[in-house]
Amino acid sequence: MMWQDLIFMIGSGLSIVFLAPTLRDATSRVPLGTSLPSMGIGFVYGMTFFTLGMSFSAAGSLAAGTMWALIAMIRSPTGMGISGRLRRLESPTLLADDLRNWIDHRRSEYSNAEQYVSADHGY
Repeated sequence: MMWQDLIFMIGSGLSIVFLAPTLRDATSRVPLGTSLPSMGIGFVYGMTFFTLGMSFSAAGSLAAGTMWALIAMIRSPTGMGISGRLRRLESPTLLADDLRNWIDHRRSEYSNAEQYVSADHGY
């Protein structure tokens, strides 16, 4: 293993550690303009490192890109359709439950219009 591979892997690992609180905090909101480019960069770097034979760096960058993808899905202000439906994340188990509920919800015949309440109550 090249020493550069180790350094890049450590850097990616630290970014995952620093991003974890953002994913766990139910009140945090990260704009898609931040999370989506960061996700893309992580995936592109991961593939680039892989083609250079730097497998540890590739794994770290792909993991960081995945973390940004989760932040984009769960913690964006628009939520990409799921942030309003997720409960507060206290543990990885709750995250898995929330993702399973979201997937089940997406597979159902639920209409997005059903989530809105009319402002006109007939008064």
